Amino acid sequence: MTLPATRLDLNGCAYGRPVQTHDAELTEVGPGTPCGEYLRRYWHPVAVSDGVTTRPQNVRILGEDLIIFRDGRGRPGLLTPRCAHRGTSLFYGKVDDDGIRCCYHGWQFDVQGRCIDQPCEPERGRHKDKVRQPWYPVQERYGLVFAYMGPPEKMPDLPRWDIFEDLPGEEKLFATDSSFSVGGDDSIKIIPWNWLQDWENTLDPFHVQVLHSTFTSAQFAKEMAVMPEVSYELTELGVRYTAHRRLPDGRELDRRSPAIFPNIISTPDVHLLAGPSTTMGWVVPVDDTHHRRFHVMRIPADSDPYVTRPRQMYTEQGRPKRWIDMSAEERQEWPSDWEAQCGQGPITLHSEEHLATSDQGIAVLRRLMRKQIRLVQDGGDPIGVTFGAEATQEVGSGNFFRPLAAEA
Repeated sequence: MTLPATRLDLNGCAYGRPVQTHDAELTEVGPGTPCGEYLRRYWHPVAVSDGVTTRPQNVRILGEDLIIFRDGRGRPGLLTPRCAHRGTSLFYGKVDDDGIRCCYHGWQFDVQGRCIDQPCEPERGRHKDKVRQPWYPVQERYGLVFAYMGPPEKMPDLPRWDIFEDLPGEEKLFATDSSFSVGGDDSIKIIPWNWLQDWENTLDPFHVQVLHSTFTSAQFAKEMAVMPEVSYELTELGVRYTAHRRLPDGRELDRRSPAIFPNIISTPDVHLLAGPSTTMGWVVPVDDTHHRRFHVMRIPADSDPYVTRPRQMYTEQGRPKRWIDMSAEERQEWPSDWEAQCGQGPITLHSEEHLATSDQGIAVLRRLMRKQIRLVQDGGDPIGVTFGAEATQEVGSGNFFRPLAAEA
């Protein structure tokens, strides 16, 4: 039997499409860019404290190449790598109690870039005080080294967070730069796509119900496979959503997740343990097409995080093997956040998007970002920065169960 010919509908044919573009205002992070200058008004984690030693390490953050080291007195330093003398990289320098010494002619700089020795010059440098190796201020907190890369006169306080203060004796903090964690040395530290694709994901509660709950298997708690009722609110620090779920056992859950400006997340426990979240993450741009994740979390004081992974860490429930060991075909069968975000490309083409009702959180986040970027351009201070306040900020994330009707 011959089937009748089907008439093609050629509307929407890919030929002749306009040039596809990304939103440069929200995604590009180099010096002098609108978003880059806005981001430079905050402190960003650049390394895990335990990993910063007397051996210099290359670091790339916000499109800038830097080196980080710790001098013999324990002070961390973050300098540009090109030696102020003749341009050799300080990555090959030697560190002692006072600072880092260039391998070429021995010029030495302290952790604030001051030139303190020029061994080949008369009197070891009569004019060394006139030389300064470019550097950035750093502070350590919660097991991370934070850097401020913005205008010196606008340097804000380094925030404290309520969930990491006044820990009980049976808990400790664990800090990691395992950006896509699969455990120990297998962890991926540099993620090959734009930072915003990762950060705005935290305000997309609907992908939890599809990607993590029903598309393949339950990657988190099975109860998460319930379509939520979602509301969004602006806070003093950014945007927060509340996803309300009526669970099969009769309980009602409010799952609250904030996007704290400029790039902080705090994901509630994925197994629905009740109470405030005990973890935070920073989505730190490396450059326009790469980013890193830093995390701090509370864990039992007697636990080894590399043996018994904290409950907040991602689990591969329902998958045949660890993500790092999966083939491309297996990742097609069991996609995760990596596949969903990496599939958008190094920088997603915003001109090709069709935002819908379920993307309300994304739209709210982007509007508030633009407002902060333009506020900085006009000389103002963006949301969440404080000066001399030393206040502890409230994270406001967690799983909060409503009382059952019989208990109310």
